[in-house]
Amino acid sequence: MNNDLIITGIILTAALLLFIWNRFPSDLVALLVVAALGLTGVLTTAEAFSGFSRSAVITIIAIFVLSEALQRTGVTEQVGNILLKVGGRSELRLVAVVMAAGAFLSLFMNNIAAAAVLLPAVSGAAKRARVNTSRLLMPLAFSTILGGMATLFTTSNIVLNSILHDNNIEGFSVYDFIPVGVPLVVAGILYVALIGRRSLPGDSPIDRTLAPEASGKGDLVEAYKLGEQLFRARIPENSFLSGKTIAECTLREDFDVSVVAIERSGKKILDPTPITELNEGDVLVLEGSEEDFRSRDVEPLMEYLPESEWRESDLESRSIEIVEAMISPRSRLIGKSLREAHFRDRYGLSVLAIWRGGQEMFTDLADVELMFGDALLLQGSREKIAVAKDDPDLILLVSGEETEITVPGKGRAALMIFIATILFAIAVPDLTAAIVLGGALAMMLTGIISTEQAYSSIGWKSVFLVAGMLPMGIALTKTNAAGLAAVNILDIFGGHGSLLLLAGLLIVTVVFTQLINGAVAATIIGPIAVQIAQQSGVDPRAMVMGVAMATSMAFITPLSHAVNVLVMSPGGYGFRDYLKVGIPLTVILFIVAMIFLPLFWTL
Repeated sequence: MNNDLIITGIILTAALLLFIWNRFPSDLVALLVVAALGLTGVLTTAEAFSGFSRSAVITIIAIFVLSEALQRTGVTEQVGNILLKVGGRSELRLVAVVMAAGAFLSLFMNNIAAAAVLLPAVSGAAKRARVNTSRLLMPLAFSTILGGMATLFTTSNIVLNSILHDNNIEGFSVYDFIPVGVPLVVAGILYVALIGRRSLPGDSPIDRTLAPEASGKGDLVEAYKLGEQLFRARIPENSFLSGKTIAECTLREDFDVSVVAIERSGKKILDPTPITELNEGDVLVLEGSEEDFRSRDVEPLMEYLPESEWRESDLESRSIEIVEAMISPRSRLIGKSLREAHFRDRYGLSVLAIWRGGQEMFTDLADVELMFGDALLLQGSREKIAVAKDDPDLILLVSGEETEITVPGKGRAALMIFIATILFAIAVPDLTAAIVLGGALAMMLTGIISTEQAYSSIGWKSVFLVAGMLPMGIALTKTNAAGLAAVNILDIFGGHGSLLLLAGLLIVTVVFTQLINGAVAATIIGPIAVQIAQQSGVDPRAMVMGVAMATSMAFITPLSHAVNVLVMSPGGYGFRDYLKVGIPLTVILFIVAMIFLPLFWTL
């Protein structure tokens, strides 16, 4: 065993532990791998940085741009809305149609983008059909992952295609994934629609707002249990608060409460601003712990009013509204606190609560670091909310309203360019990266999307993750680590036929996919699959196709795919929910893959 092999093993093990630990961003870990392989001399400088020049990276970038163009022109929204209208009011039918819509869009779009596009429409469809949203959101997420099995334009599939080219093996074309991928998509939709949905929770935060009540609408204040944090207190004579603005009172900083509304002379001032002045006799609607506030109150003490049951209507008026919003996948708010992002100044909206992973947060919200998948309870004017709908950093869950098209009149041109791009990629598979890039450039040249919009649409974390991990595939091959791993796997499964060998490889890949990103699993297991095939006399493309299917079986934990995280908070899901639905789904897909792979690929 030479030194380079030992060093590669250490770097790979350290990277896997960091991916599983999830303490550092995955793209940062990938760049550390690049630096480590280059500095230790395992790879030359050119080899270490070769990931950034790969056709796989160019394809991923172009797909982001194409997806953004289709979304901005309203093509994706129209497709989603048409399919959702077909769903009717039956839960079974609606789940099937939602999953069909998600799978269809993910054939051409990034999985997370497809789910983000459909999320508001699905919420609206749930309200119209009076179906629990928790029965729809996980199926939506799973459908986008399933759709990725039937297309080349999935990150892990693009990576595996690049690995084939690195080993001088013919790559996959766009349609190579259809014979196996489509049966998997159909099997997945049938299982979730007929059986899996029954294991999902009966309600969620959104369900409690969309569920039919006597009033005909749900209640966000009740859904977030915000009423438990609200209380009323009157400003007494000679109070230090009188004559000061809300900002000058430092109620949030010194007393851990926020002013949600002011009752003055029989009228309500909803959504007060930091410069709103408080007067003697004003009744403040405060958000926070009443008991804690009483203990900190100073003379002359506030006059505390009797408790009441709070409803959404208590905090709304003709001009003020309460809505729910999600942090979008590539939001610039991720990693920032509300204070750091100047949220109030930027949107003119107040954040009343944050929902994260089944838990509500009410206190010290200004300093909470926002995360992907967080749900925010917002209060503000209808004009400000309308403006926020078009902001790419937020996904407003405004039911029953179609997303406004930001580039009107360009939908037909965008669709024609996209269809032409796909057709050319099918006709000339060896030039897929160049053709897809050409399609993205055509979107910019025709004014459908600007260069600034194109750059902002790219998921750079995914790009750097792939570009950083692809050189690991070179290291595994160069040091013969992949060959040694292949020998060990062949020793275990090789004597029992190629079918059992394929099964073992799929199982290993599925396990890796639950622990780390599917694209990372592809970069590690792809070279090993090629070596196994070559040493056992099996078609390498067949083995790599099996790995491709397995890297998309990311259903067992929410951490196995970002789209699972996206729906976790609004769906009110816990880890157990993913286990209950994801494990049987994975078993079924494994069986279907083992049936259809040998039918279309020589083992």
